[in-house]
Formats: sequence, C-alpha cells, structure tokens
Amino acid sequence: MTALSATDPAAARLRPAPGLLLTSQLVFNIGFYAVVPFLALVMSQDFGMTATAVGVVLGARVFSQQGLFLVGGMITDRFGPRRAMLAGCLVRISGYLTLAMAGSFPLFLLGAVLTGMGGALFSPALESLVGRAEERRRNTSGKAPGLFALLAICGEIGAVAGPLVGALLLGLSFSWAALAGAAVFAVMTGVLWRSVPAGAPHREPDKVSIRRLPAFRRRSSTVPSSKLPSSTVLSSRLPSSTLISSVTPNDGVAAMLRDKRFVAFAALYSVNLLAYNQLYFGLPIELTRSGAGPEALAVLFALASVLTVALQWPISRLTSRVGAGRALTAGFLLKALAFAAMAVLAQFPATGMLQLLPPLLLVAGLCLGHMCIGPVAMPLVLDFARGRRTGIYYGLLASMGGCAVLLGNFALGPLYSGASRPGPEAVWPWAVMAALMVIPAVGLSRLLPAKR
Repeated sequence: MTALSATDPAAARLRPAPGLLLTSQLVFNIGFYAVVPFLALVMSQDFGMTATAVGVVLGARVFSQQGLFLVGGMITDRFGPRRAMLAGCLVRISGYLTLAMAGSFPLFLLGAVLTGMGGALFSPALESLVGRAEERRRNTSGKAPGLFALLAICGEIGAVAGPLVGALLLGLSFSWAALAGAAVFAVMTGVLWRSVPAGAPHREPDKVSIRRLPAFRRRSSTVPSSKLPSSTVLSSRLPSSTLISSVTPNDGVAAMLRDKRFVAFAALYSVNLLAYNQLYFGLPIELTRSGAGPEALAVLFALASVLTVALQWPISRLTSRVGAGRALTAGFLLKALAFAAMAVLAQFPATGMLQLLPPLLLVAGLCLGHMCIGPVAMPLVLDFARGRRTGIYYGLLASMGGCAVLLGNFALGPLYSGASRPGPEAVWPWAVMAALMVIPAVGLSRLLPAKR
C-alpha cells in the first residue's frame, strides 16, 4: 500500500476543492427551496387536496430524506462519495420531473419521496467530503472556525435565494418551477461528474495503528526499516495527517453501533432537529394564536436566514474558543429559553407590535442555538469515527434526527391543538420542548469523544 501525505500533490488530486463542496451545498439548496416550499400551496389551492393529503406528502418527504440518511451514508462508504452524490442528483431530478407532471395525490407522493431520497443520497456524501476537508484543515489551522460553519452559511444563502427563484417561476406554473429545479440538478450532475475525482478514496484513513501490525510490533527492535513494507516506513516518517489506504472489518455499521458513546451522543443530538423543525410546525400555530397572520411567516423565515448568514461565522469563532462542550450546552440552553419564553407569552393575548414579539423570540432563540450547535457537533463525528468511514456516522446522526422529528411531532400534535388560542393550554407544547432541551444541554458535554 502507498502512503500519501496531506500535502502530497498526488493526494490533493484525489480531493475535490472545498470551494466546490460549499458551492454544491449552495446550488443544492437553491434547487430544493425553489420547489419544495410551494408543494403545500399548489396541492391545496391548485388541486384542491385536503390538509391530510398535504400532510402525508410533506411528512413522507421529510422521512424519506432524514430517515434514509443512514442508508445514504452506507452507500457513500461502500461506493464512494462521488457515486452517491451523482445518484442523489439523478434521483432528485426524477422526483422533480414527477412533480412537474403531477396532478393527483399518488404522483405528488411519489415525486416527494423521490425528492427526499435524492437528499438522503447526496447530503451524507457531501458531509463526508466536507468532514475530510475539515480534518485536514484542523491539522493545520487549529481551533479556527471550520468548513461546517461555511457549509451552514452557504446552505442558508441557498434557502433565501431558492424561494425567490421559485416565486418568480410559480408565476408561470408549478410545472415550470419543478422543471427549472430539475435543470439545476442536471447541471450540478455534470459539474460533479467532471470535478469530483472518480478515484477519490472512500475515507480519510487514520494513522498507522500498531494493532494492525502486530508482527512489526514484536520485531520492531530487530528488523531494520529497509525490510519493512514501504507503507510502514513512510508512515513512520510522515506527520500525523499521513493517509493510508486500508480497510478493516471494524469499519462497518456494527462497529459504529457498538460505540455506545456515539449512539448516545446521536440520540441526544437528535432533539436539535426536532427543535429546529418547530419553525415549520409550531411557528405557524403561534402566528394563528397571536393574530399576526400567515403573511408574517415569510418575513420570519427570511429573518432566520439573514441571522444565520450574518452571525454564523462570528458565533463559530466564539464557540471554537470556548470549546465544544460549552458551545453545545449554550446552544441547547438558548433553545430552551426560546421555548420557555413562548410558554410564558402564549398564555396572554397579544396586540399591536407585541403580536410579533413571541415569534421573534422563538426564531431568534432557535437560530442562535442552532448556530452554536451544528458547526460544533458535525466535526466531532470525525473524532468518534477515529479514521473509519464517516458516511455511516453522519447518516446515523441525521436518521436519528429524522426519527425524532417524526415521533416528536406526533406527540406534540395533540398539545398544539390547544396552542392556537391564548390561555393555559397554550403553555404545554412549548414547556415540553423547553424541558426536552435541558437534557442534551446537560448530557452532551459528558459524551464528547476523546481527541485523536
């Protein structure tokens, strides 16, 4: 086997540039948000479908994406990030073409599921490549804010630009918006085909492990270096970022699931996605309670994106100085405070400018907490994986988040039924979410992986 240094030109040719990965996230989100946010509107207003039908389609899309992230991670590790990303683009293209032709519930459902499956293939592969680039950056830049912060910023820029593009195309028809989205992913497929090397290694392997070379450990004092395999000699002379191409039986899903610390970390971290999903589930109910109206929803979503774009980088710089444990605790406490404020304010009628105070506090708290948590937690996966393939690790993290959203929203649904009117009953969904945020705020800092 051949060892490649992190600075080796041959190794560099096997890696896509970080700029390409960040641009891919930007374009991917533009294509997504140009179409999917308008699904509910089109199904209900243009085709007269019931709220139940709309809810089934939207729920199926979320679960087919988040719930299948682990499968996407396994495919990434088995066939490589390039193939997984290309497959994700092609599947999403097929989903958008189906939506462009849809006029009935079954076609909308099929198109939504295909759209979600495309994301389940694409995102773990992208995060895996970003994770490798982040590991190389960490070895040279220390604690400076990393690529996952930039990934979040690029994603939010796409989340702002996508609906604007979609709204313009929706003036023609939803079919044109879906076809334009398919065209975006078709162009992306071509760019990734040319730019992501086919020979890119499946993972960023770790340093030479003595456990892998028991024979050399026993003979290290007697065997000259000239008699050892070239990879062993090179690895002993290269820095800690040296890469080796090797696969061990411990690289699979079973080994990951045996890592009880990581499984517990992923389980606690999953409520982060449940909390952020309340912008889509709980926020519209709060706007009904406060009388602000649905027209305020677009303004609040724009505010969420602007906050992320403006503050993600400085917050990442701050969290890189205070450390992962404190950053995670602070992030979940900010979300807990946002939900607690909602639990207090939801009891009272709101008039005038105070109509927007509760939803503004909710959006600000959830976004600030999310900015503290995400870019800190994602690089920790590298330390949990310890040089093994990272696709399944990122996949499990996202799949647990999808399951938390599915189960959590199911449990919160009856509680939200009383939250559309001011009064004591409006307290419960927000109070439950506030209490739930305290668990990872306390527990995650105790589950951090050991640094390599």
